[in-house]
Amino acid sequence: MNLTLIDWGIVVIMLGIMSSGIFFSRRQMRSVADYLSANRSAGRYLVSVSEGIAALGAITIIGYFEQYYESGFTMMWWDLTMVFFLLVAFASGWVVYRFRETRCMTMAQFFEVRYSSNFRIFAGILAFVSGLINFGIFPAVGAKFFIFFCGLPATIVLFGLPISTYVVVMMFLLLISLTFVFVGGQISVIVADFIQGTFVNLVFIIIVIYFLFNFDFSTIFEALRNAPQDASLINPFNTSKAEDFNFWFFLIGVIGFFYNMLSWQGTQAYNSSAENAHEAKMGKVLSIWRQVPQKIFYVFVPVLAYTILHHPKFSGIASEIKATLSSIPADKIQSQTRVPLTLTKILPVGLLGSLAAVMLGAFISTHDTYLHSWGSIFIQDIVLPFRKKKLKKKEHIKLLRASIVGVAIFIFFFSLLFKQTQYIFMFFAVTGSIFVGGAGAVIIGGLYWKKGTTKGAWASLIVGSVISTGGVVIHQIDPDFSINGQWFWLIAMVSASFTYIAVSLLDNKEVNLDKLLHRGKYKIEDDEVNIQKKQIVGIKRLLGGEEFSNIDRMIYLITYIWIFAWLAIFIIGTILNYTHNLTDKQWMGFWKFWTISNLFTAIGIFIWFTIGGVKNLISMFTRLDTLQRDDTDNGEYIHK
Repeated sequence: MNLTLIDWGIVVIMLGIMSSGIFFSRRQMRSVADYLSANRSAGRYLVSVSEGIAALGAITIIGYFEQYYESGFTMMWWDLTMVFFLLVAFASGWVVYRFRETRCMTMAQFFEVRYSSNFRIFAGILAFVSGLINFGIFPAVGAKFFIFFCGLPATIVLFGLPISTYVVVMMFLLLISLTFVFVGGQISVIVADFIQGTFVNLVFIIIVIYFLFNFDFSTIFEALRNAPQDASLINPFNTSKAEDFNFWFFLIGVIGFFYNMLSWQGTQAYNSSAENAHEAKMGKVLSIWRQVPQKIFYVFVPVLAYTILHHPKFSGIASEIKATLSSIPADKIQSQTRVPLTLTKILPVGLLGSLAAVMLGAFISTHDTYLHSWGSIFIQDIVLPFRKKKLKKKEHIKLLRASIVGVAIFIFFFSLLFKQTQYIFMFFAVTGSIFVGGAGAVIIGGLYWKKGTTKGAWASLIVGSVISTGGVVIHQIDPDFSINGQWFWLIAMVSASFTYIAVSLLDNKEVNLDKLLHRGKYKIEDDEVNIQKKQIVGIKRLLGGEEFSNIDRMIYLITYIWIFAWLAIFIIGTILNYTHNLTDKQWMGFWKFWTISNLFTAIGIFIWFTIGGVKNLISMFTRLDTLQRDDTDNGEYIHK
């Protein structure tokens, strides 16, 4: 057993705080709209922090451990430009703003409004199947982490019978997550995720500070510089032989980021939970800052683990870790447990328990969100369109809860039976693209192009799903197939986009986008931003439109400064590398600067977002206390 009583106490306290928040919030859940989207009552900080931790999750943290253990600091160099792409997307409100204007609760509901009811059903089924397969390995990866991290035995004895610890841990973790979402739907999910997201950022910062005081960069440099030739973990321009996690992995990710904005439905409830389109947009802009504490942790920690396992100074600890890893038969499971096992050897009492609490909360935050999303999609977008009689509120909520239980049962057995053959992120890419490979073209075309047609949407979604399904099947037959999940994703995106455009042009029809987006004479007053409007000209226009307050403009300004500063560093560094052939030692000096500067920034962000999030939480409860519920606002589309 790796955890002491103090460590277990921290885990229990954290779980108790989350549980208290959940059961306090359950009284606010009074309608289907409450259950599905917190009745559109969440502010920007609440959306940003809660959605961020829901998307991160325990499995994603482990995925980042895999990625940065293999690539070291080098992947982060290309990621410096990612903040620029984030700014372009989020500051413009790319997809997010227009989707919130539609007032749809799920993406498939939007598909019905924009295309047809039959297409809604097809898209709902495809999203649901893709999501279940993708979600299917979450319990397995999480359970394996806790078994190895906590040092639990392979079997435990219950009522005189030996039972697999793996099965028991999975059941326990799923039951907690199921209870959280069962109680209050999206309201409970937001509350739990905010508590956990705040705690995660605090613990991540403390752990990085501890490591910086106890491990010097010269030791890290000595370990990283001995990486295989042309597969550097320090110099991003010396990675020609690095497999999987390289420049092309990053580039495809950038393309997919724009193409698949809101396509992935695992956190779909957050797409409609913001108070209005402006708050949804600001929440996305704030996510640029929210990621800073997380990035330092999931880059620096696996780099430090690599150092422990490869530097002669730590040969004793490395031998223990490697001996444990050698007892694990599957290579991909070894890859997932390598960094967590290393952490158990180098973290002190208290921090070990804090990290266990973080991973437990991250597991819950992802699972309650995903259970809510896939369970809701099944009812809203597959079951309800077939019903001729409208559901009453209580019946509707019962169906949603029953569906969530069904999703939990499925992923439990999927985790028991499925054999994982790829890195976590590669598995995510290929299984997720079963839906998102074609959905990106359908969403973007539906929101921005009046000539996009139903036939184009059908063709696009089918082409994307066929290509991606082929990738899943091929990798089950041949795990070493030359085209990995990331490349299958790109092929699906490109093929689906060309198909959507070609078929829509041949169909030659148009739709009224103003009506779809509730603009002009179709606007809904409740969605209007409560700010005095005035004409905005000149440089202020770059800092937001007429709905922006002075605080909003200040957020934009500091975001521009932060992003363009790092972009300038990227451009200068790239030029210097090609003109002066920077040495590994010089690159390591930069990574030290990157780590420390981001750490100080992360501390400020933690204080800023915690204060803003608490204010948003109070505001959400106040709004839900006084809001007049509309029982017809339940995600069903009424044809007019």
